[in-house]
Amino acid sequence: MNPVLESVTRRIIDRSAESRAAYLARIRGAARDGANRAVLGCANLAHGMASCGQAGKEALAGDSVPNIGIVSAFNDMLSAHQPLGDYPDRIKAAAEKAGAVAQFAGGTPAMCDGVTQGQDGMDLSLFSRDVIALSTAVALSHDMFDAALCLGVCDKIVPGLLIGALSFGHLPILFVPAGPMPSGLPNKEKARFREEFAQGRIGRHELLAAECASYHSPGTCTFYGTANSNQMMMEFLGLQMPGGSFVNPGTPLRDALTDEAVRAVLATTRMGDSYRPIGEIVDEKAVVNGICGLLATGGSTNHTLHIVAIAQAAGIKVTWTDFAELSSVVPLLAHVYPSGSADVNHFHAAGGLGFVMRELLGAGLVHEDVTTFRGHGLSNFLAEPFLEDGALTWREAPLKSLDENVLRPVADAFDPEGGLTVVDGNIGRAVVKLSAVAPEYHRITAPARVFQAQEEIKAAFDAGELTEDMVAVVPFQGPRANGMPELHRLTPYLGIMQNQGLRVALVTDGRMSGASGKVLSAIHTTPEALCGGAIGRVRTGDMITIDAHAGRLEVTPVEGRLEDREIVAPDLAAQHRGMGRDLFGAFRRQASGAEEGASIFEDVS
Repeated sequence: MNPVLESVTRRIIDRSAESRAAYLARIRGAARDGANRAVLGCANLAHGMASCGQAGKEALAGDSVPNIGIVSAFNDMLSAHQPLGDYPDRIKAAAEKAGAVAQFAGGTPAMCDGVTQGQDGMDLSLFSRDVIALSTAVALSHDMFDAALCLGVCDKIVPGLLIGALSFGHLPILFVPAGPMPSGLPNKEKARFREEFAQGRIGRHELLAAECASYHSPGTCTFYGTANSNQMMMEFLGLQMPGGSFVNPGTPLRDALTDEAVRAVLATTRMGDSYRPIGEIVDEKAVVNGICGLLATGGSTNHTLHIVAIAQAAGIKVTWTDFAELSSVVPLLAHVYPSGSADVNHFHAAGGLGFVMRELLGAGLVHEDVTTFRGHGLSNFLAEPFLEDGALTWREAPLKSLDENVLRPVADAFDPEGGLTVVDGNIGRAVVKLSAVAPEYHRITAPARVFQAQEEIKAAFDAGELTEDMVAVVPFQGPRANGMPELHRLTPYLGIMQNQGLRVALVTDGRMSGASGKVLSAIHTTPEALCGGAIGRVRTGDMITIDAHAGRLEVTPVEGRLEDREIVAPDLAAQHRGMGRDLFGAFRRQASGAEEGASIFEDVS
């Protein structure tokens, strides 16, 4: 076992001792022998099964047949979630075949950052995670269920489902994805079209055609952003079918994996062979495994928020220092767009998550000593699903990468350190994603240019004003200011400047896309400006240094002392009104800082 992995894990266990013990006591107290619904009164139970057929009513009236609750983020507008529409009927049929019952417990919202990028709706994006957690809790609150299946894929949806599921930690709960769409227009070509459009070289018609060739069918987007990082995380946590994350939707293998999830979750109820509740599976070692998987694959920066919030929901306290120390020893094994030209379909074909997990286990860089829904030991997940004569079978995960341009072993990693790091200094603490940034851009010292919104950067670019080295500073984008939107629309403009030979970088207390790109970006800066963070004191002309390897984020004022400057917040009223934002004032007031997960939830322990 790597000594840094051991040290970080021990520190998390010690730090979390009291809160984790309280959480476990609570979920163990909620666990019951026999069917959960047995505690319901007759009128309660009658309401809960009134819509069932006669066979379902007879099964639920007793106390020996398990009942699976289905919580789904289906909608037919978003490509990643559209395939989930027929899952409930499939799950019900599989449950009936296994001698059980399944009921659709409730739906959750599923918004898409791809649709809302640069739009007012983006201000609700991060908060939607906590809305999903709340709606998951409501769906399961009827206490009718002995297990649950959560159907979801994308950015805030899976973290929200998991946070909500952990509030019912006494239940066995598995996650059932839909899989990525087949490969379309290569991601680097898509990025080129966006930069051409930003420079006025092509029109909207050509840009839309390129976007549609990239996002072209049902299924998850194929770049390695937050959605696909979610799928990685669920496998590393032991909560999703091994090797099943990147199986395309609408295929016989995808259907077989969904059916298997029903059988698997039934086996882990109190009425099954081995009771494995989700709150026991998601422990300190499992959380560390999720972080290591994120680092090894160059995953989404959004998970420096989500993993912290998920861990907290299980009584576990994680900090960015834990991420940074693990990143110093976990090598980068994957090059998937934006860190390479391949997409997740290519990654899966090259060996996928089973190969990554095997390499990390062999190097002592993840914990084998964990419980998964398949049993004790992460090695239970070194398997890949196949169909043989129509039946689901499992084969050993690949021993070698089939494409070392996409996936490499620990001994020949793309980088000896992970894809994320943390920088710290007199501006605050921030997260940097390095996996897509060329080494020559890992450090910069340049004058600050302060903007109050990403639209101001576009306007300055269009006016021909951005012709010198700079660090763009965009404060007042944190969770309490406006919900911490992603600022992904900055990517083409800053990328063009870098292509022109300028030294550029970004510092913000907002977020970037899970597909954060080739420009050095210190994001999630905390404390945020609205809460007195020094990022709100930076002025245009100050000299800023970002050194990702030294972990530095510092400003040298051109005049006076930084601490003497007044923080003057812009008028944020327009960002608190319209497009549903009026309803989220309580969320903005309650939200914790970025390093605490940017969550509205208090310590649940």
